[in-house]
Amino acid sequence: MAHLAYSIDPQWATCAEFGVSVASHQRGKGLGGKLFEHAVMHARNQGVSMLFIHALSENSAMLKIARHAGATVERDGSESDAYLALPQADLDSQFSGLLQEQMAQVDYQLKLQAQQFRQWLATVQEIRQGVREARHKV
Repeated sequence: MAHLAYSIDPQWATCAEFGVSVASHQRGKGLGGKLFEHAVMHARNQGVSMLFIHALSENSAMLKIARHAGATVERDGSESDAYLALPQADLDSQFSGLLQEQMAQVDYQLKLQAQQFRQWLATVQEIRQGVREARHKV
């Protein structure tokens, strides 16, 4: 799960904070990095010029993602802040953002239909099992 929180302070109107949490059994698969890349694209296309990350200094995975993206990381004891300047949106970033959204929608719909089909199939199998059991009782 990731969040992108936009500032409500007019002085920081073009700033946003990124946060991410990956379930322990899913860590090490690059999911945090993928969520970060998507958030950067989205923030950039929404006019954000500075992305901010606040993390515990021991959160090496998050800080590695930030550093890899070119963020400046400032450590203050047990906490660290990372600042990433984002370039302005351009035609390529807008098109890439739209394409990512469409691909995500297609992926979601395919998974939803597969789940619905599995549920339908389970219902059919349950009915068939009931018919079999009824035949054997007669």
